[in-house]
Amino acid sequence: MAGRAIAATARKLSYESVNTRERTMAVKREQCDIWFSKAVRLRDGKCLHCHKTDRLECAHIYGRANKRVRWAMSNATALCHACHRYFTSNPIAFHDWLNVELGEAHMDKLRQDRNEIYKTNKLLRKDISDHYRDEVRRKECDPDYEIQSWN
Repeated sequence: MAGRAIAATARKLSYESVNTRERTMAVKREQCDIWFSKAVRLRDGKCLHCHKTDRLECAHIYGRANKRVRWAMSNATALCHACHRYFTSNPIAFHDWLNVELGEAHMDKLRQDRNEIYKTNKLLRKDISDHYRDEVRRKECDPDYEIQSWN
């Protein structure tokens, strides 16, 4: 019985992509994720790999499961949809590009930070959301403003 309930929930979470006609799992995103993504895309303004400005996505260097760096501006770059998919499928190429683009010192610090254990709660996620919402609004009012990372 529980297996059927889980399968039904998974079917509800999946959706059919109009472009590819394949079934894909929907990603659960909270307000803190949405505002963080907007902040990263606004900060970079273009795909840092190919320099296109359309269909920008927030690409995490270390996945969202790593709570310590999940909402750190140093852990994300803006990539266009095509580059994001390419690097997701080619993690070694992504690693090599990041070492050139951000530098080995940046990557070493990020690697050290992501190993720390970190727990979140609803109140903390609201604080993160509020922070990035305010940062996005400041950047929209002043293009010279540099978005500050929450942590």
